[in-house]
Amino acid sequence: MKIPFIFSLSVLILSCNNSSKSDETNQKPQQDSVYSVEPTVDTIIDSMYQDSVFETEIENTNEVIDNKTIQSNNGDTITTKSGLRYIITKKNPKGVKPQKGNQIQAHYTGSLVNGKIFDSSRKRGQPLPFTIGAGQVIAGWDEGFSYLREGEQATLIIPPSIGYGSRDMGDIPPNSTLIFDVELVKVVQPMNYTKYSGAGKDTITTKSGLKYIIIDKGNTNFKARKGQMAQLYYAGYFTNGKMFDGNFSSGQPFSVQVDNPPVIEGWKEMILLMNKGMKVKAIIPPHLAYGANGYPNVIPPNSTLIFDMFLENLQ
Repeated sequence: MKIPFIFSLSVLILSCNNSSKSDETNQKPQQDSVYSVEPTVDTIIDSMYQDSVFETEIENTNEVIDNKTIQSNNGDTITTKSGLRYIITKKNPKGVKPQKGNQIQAHYTGSLVNGKIFDSSRKRGQPLPFTIGAGQVIAGWDEGFSYLREGEQATLIIPPSIGYGSRDMGDIPPNSTLIFDVELVKVVQPMNYTKYSGAGKDTITTKSGLKYIIIDKGNTNFKARKGQMAQLYYAGYFTNGKMFDGNFSSGQPFSVQVDNPPVIEGWKEMILLMNKGMKVKAIIPPHLAYGANGYPNVIPPNSTLIFDMFLENLQ
């Protein structure tokens, strides 16, 4: 039932598993001992570039860095242990800083060191959403955005080792250093959630076999109707209490059309019984869930599923 994020417009979401060493190497460096502040940049990853082609790339990259340093507020280029270099060009000291697992929205323009632009969210007029530290983007992005605050702008200079490595990405040649002008538009705060308790409350059973417990009725004057879009938060559990899916922590609701949602039958029925702001605990039998087949590697065959559901909004 889980609907994965689909980023069809950006090359950024191709997580570079075989070009990054491990989750540990992509984590934020330790303070004091790991990164340094340098007023100027002489070289980028000296040992990696030996021939004239790469020497030209270094010169081009240094020129980009020098130009950005002049434009930045403090003139500092920060280098981390991974080889990432970044320059904060617009600061917002009061902005929220994202934590691992937070979803953020980001604008960006990506270019090669020769100045050729290969991708831009600004041209599309829509920021890119992704979750920090989840491997949804290249390692240089996961690291770079972890240093920014909401509302800040920066230039990220990402070496191949935390970019796309030796892979040929079409507009991005193998072993390319990437330059990104970025803005952290928004840090989406996670929904405050505690597992719903149905203790002492009535369990309602429908003709289909769906059972549910009303935790909060919500706005009874605003019922879900066909043609509306529903925005929901949910947490899915097996009968043993183990959670297998959910979106409360992401801060991003799951949006579906009320009368034709791409979800299991138990959800389709449940949504139409809900009001705006309503919270329920739904107990969905196998024939209204994934039946005898289950869902590969997630839901065993003939599983009864329990969902805490919160209908945040109807439009």
